[in-house]
Amino acid sequence: MKDKILNSMQTFARAVVVPVLYLPVVGIILALSAILTNPAIVGNGGFLLNVGKYIGSGLWPILMNLGIVFCVGIAMGMAKEKKAEAALIALFSFLVFLGANNQWLALTGKLIKYKVASDLTGTGQTIILGFQVVDMGVFLGMILGVVVALVHNKFYNKEFPGAFGAYGNTKFVFIVLIPILLTLAIVLSYVWPVVASGISALTTFINKAGAIGVFLYGFLNRFLIPTGLHHLVNTPFLYSDIGGKLTIHGKTYYGATNIFLAQLTDPSIKIFDPSAKYLQYGMVKIFGLVGAALAFYKTAKPENKSKLKALLIPAVATSVLAGITEPLEFTFLFVSPLLWLVHSVMDGLFETVAVLFGVRTYGAGGLIEFLSYNLPAGIARTRWPIYIAVGLVQVGVYFVVFKALIEKLKLKTPGREDNEVKLFTKKDYKEKMSNRSEEATAGQELNLAAEIVQGLGGKENIETVDNCFSRLRVKVKDAVIVDESILKGTGAAGVIKNGENIQVVYGPKVNGVRNSVDKYLAALN
Repeated sequence: MKDKILNSMQTFARAVVVPVLYLPVVGIILALSAILTNPAIVGNGGFLLNVGKYIGSGLWPILMNLGIVFCVGIAMGMAKEKKAEAALIALFSFLVFLGANNQWLALTGKLIKYKVASDLTGTGQTIILGFQVVDMGVFLGMILGVVVALVHNKFYNKEFPGAFGAYGNTKFVFIVLIPILLTLAIVLSYVWPVVASGISALTTFINKAGAIGVFLYGFLNRFLIPTGLHHLVNTPFLYSDIGGKLTIHGKTYYGATNIFLAQLTDPSIKIFDPSAKYLQYGMVKIFGLVGAALAFYKTAKPENKSKLKALLIPAVATSVLAGITEPLEFTFLFVSPLLWLVHSVMDGLFETVAVLFGVRTYGAGGLIEFLSYNLPAGIARTRWPIYIAVGLVQVGVYFVVFKALIEKLKLKTPGREDNEVKLFTKKDYKEKMSNRSEEATAGQELNLAAEIVQGLGGKENIETVDNCFSRLRVKVKDAVIVDESILKGTGAAGVIKNGENIQVVYGPKVNGVRNSVDKYLAALN
């Protein structure tokens, strides 16, 4: 039962990543919009100001309708096959729920009268795509996405004979879903207000916990990365009212990310809302891991330092610039879980210190995102110089602590072991793919995807293939036959097994790896 629950949670966490992967793109473009609409930069009025407003108007509807985004993304991510059809059914299902819930509220006299949409703030109802419905935020999309995926996976290959054949397969999935959705539209109109009060109590508790709440958030967000469950921690804080809610000029924004971006695009706001405290988890990517890498280099054997330096520099650059931490993090996770625990604790502590100093910055995607978001916002609103000062201290503390633990416990970190832990560069990966494409054995092409599939136990052993920012996430039938040595030979920085869920760490090149695996598996059908 424990493994079944964990597998279900990991499946959901993988699916949540599907829409989340696109949201940083939205954020970066909105940051550009903020620059162009900032009078201190472009002056009052003029062409650039209108361009900035125009760009922002095109991107904000995505963040203001995250319910439908998560519904479609989660259904597609959890679907075992026919993902495109699952996404379309999710869209249909979301619309069915909106219409039915609105009508039920009307029939039962529960619809709250309003003059403008902002009048509904705090009433438990909201307007979504023109429908006045129970206000569930992103949780509506998450719930419906899961429901659609479960029904889809059970009935997508159901076929009927004769004239009824046209209603089989994924059409039958939608037929089954309709009564479920109509029932949910009624049930949730009574159940969700109770759940909402519980969420409100949780939010109040976390906010009253102050520094302790921020520390626990930061610690869990880092500590759970190997299991893939960290998305279950950060997503509610970033995109739902658990992470705060703020009304600006009649519009209500939910979640730390949306609140930050809303304030970023409004220069009239002089002090950022405290909800932005949940965005400090990018600090370790820019600063902390630099200190860890310096400790690896300092404690390495003299004869290995030259080679280790060449490996650490691109790994550190990837972490600092793009926020991709796995090439470094998973290296010492495999060497010593104790270092991972210490790493998670220190990450939570430094996030808390930054928040206590009033820092309200955003840089989850590394230095590039940090500059894009926080420079336009200005020093007064984000206090980003303090963020940098705390980060520099973090570099020093990480170096001292990691160096002491490595030497005291005689840990075999990179450069200290006989068989050196290797960090792969993009050049290594390209050379490996080029070599694989030219080799053949017994008439079978031995390319990268073929080796990955072989390492995962073959096509028959693979149930689903997904990816997040840096890891290939695969659910297999039998984890015992997964060969880690083959997978590491394909350029993986590490392999993590959690029951039937396998995570293969490739870093920023994971999208290309995922595409190769998908094409190879499709060719085998």
